[in-house]
Amino acid sequence: MTDTSHQSDPLRRARLRWRARRGLLENDLIFERFFSRYEHDLSDADVGALTRLLELSDNDLMDLLLARKEPEGDLADPDVVRVLELLRNA
Repeated sequence: MTDTSHQSDPLRRARLRWRARRGLLENDLIFERFFSRYEHDLSDADVGALTRLLELSDNDLMDLLLARKEPEGDLADPDVVRVLELLRNA
């Protein structure tokens, strides 16, 4: 994760984890592994990047997670790209 401010608000992390529950099992499994490894290390920037990814539809998100597509436009932000790589490697 980054050296920027740590996301210490457990309520915000819990909401993010709940929001990450998806309609596709494949996405759920990736997010479960990600949160198991990184939840307590997330920075504010990481939480913002995850929030942006979670605004996508399940199918668009799966395409990014499985590297079928790369982030474009607003999602090509360095924070989003970094968190996406962590998700892909989780």
